[in-house]
Amino acid sequence: MRVLVARLDNLGDVLLAGPAIRAVAARAAEVVLLCGPRGRAAADLLPGVDRVVEWCAPWIDPEPGPVDAAALDDLVRTVRAGRFDRALIFTSFHQSPLPLALQLRLAGVPWIGGISEDYPGSLLDLRHRPDTDVPEPRRMLALAAGAGFPAPADTRLRIRGPLPESWPFTGGPGHVVVHPGTSVPARAWPPERCAEAVRLLAAAGHRVVVTGHRDEKELTAFVAGGTGLDLGGRTSLAELAAVLAEARAVVAGNTGPAHLAAAVGTPVVSLFAPTVPAARWAPYGVRTVLLGDQDAPCRDTRARECPVPGHPCLSSVSARRVVDAVQEVISG
Repeated sequence: MRVLVARLDNLGDVLLAGPAIRAVAARAAEVVLLCGPRGRAAADLLPGVDRVVEWCAPWIDPEPGPVDAAALDDLVRTVRAGRFDRALIFTSFHQSPLPLALQLRLAGVPWIGGISEDYPGSLLDLRHRPDTDVPEPRRMLALAAGAGFPAPADTRLRIRGPLPESWPFTGGPGHVVVHPGTSVPARAWPPERCAEAVRLLAAAGHRVVVTGHRDEKELTAFVAGGTGLDLGGRTSLAELAAVLAEARAVVAGNTGPAHLAAAVGTPVVSLFAPTVPAARWAPYGVRTVLLGDQDAPCRDTRARECPVPGHPCLSSVSARRVVDAVQEVISG
């Protein structure tokens, strides 16, 4: 059986689909993952994926270009050439599988499953409706199980090994990672607090490594200051995974590297803005201390920019509280 699985959004979302993809891989001869450009680096790290097809969905990408008929036709041709027996469309609670399902029908896929509150007509063979407020990996595992792919015994997040050596970046294991950046500004802990936390962690005897995307070099340099090791823009995703795997704890917001830390089994201090539910999106399967006012006025707004002056849901978290939380997750 050849199965196409789709998760078209960001790095963290693709990582969270990993357990469901492994469930499919256990009973399929080939698994092809259709992902967007923002999730491609994570797709390449997932166990159970035989091949990756990258395509940018204009109804999913946060900064989409115009709808391009030629690009839609190209996707149909690519999927038709794959001769898939089944397709599973993994989506978040606020996304619809139906636009992609239409494209897959045009490509001749004979059986399609997805989670949909909307009437799917003939677009879906399995219209799954999961329980609300379950962790995202469980939500996707439920769709896979409904399609005949039961959950594996190990439902934690995983990535492929072996990972690169981390010591050329960090000098050796045992550090604490602070990751100040997020793809959504409303989910970011203020940079000044991040920098203060680095200083306090160092004063408490921790060796602190600050990580970030190449577009965040100015931020990571500020946060690292004179006491943290600044790795902003210096690592690939696999190298970042190695740095996280050798860490004692990771401090991060609701962003892809928090889920990457979970995928390598490292405890997380999660600075979590309640713009989306923590029950669905908090780090999955590892020791976690969740910080941030989960009843703040921005709760469940899905805001990209904080709608409340002063960003109180996260600015209310002190650097000292984060240092204490690091000790909590390390102590276990």
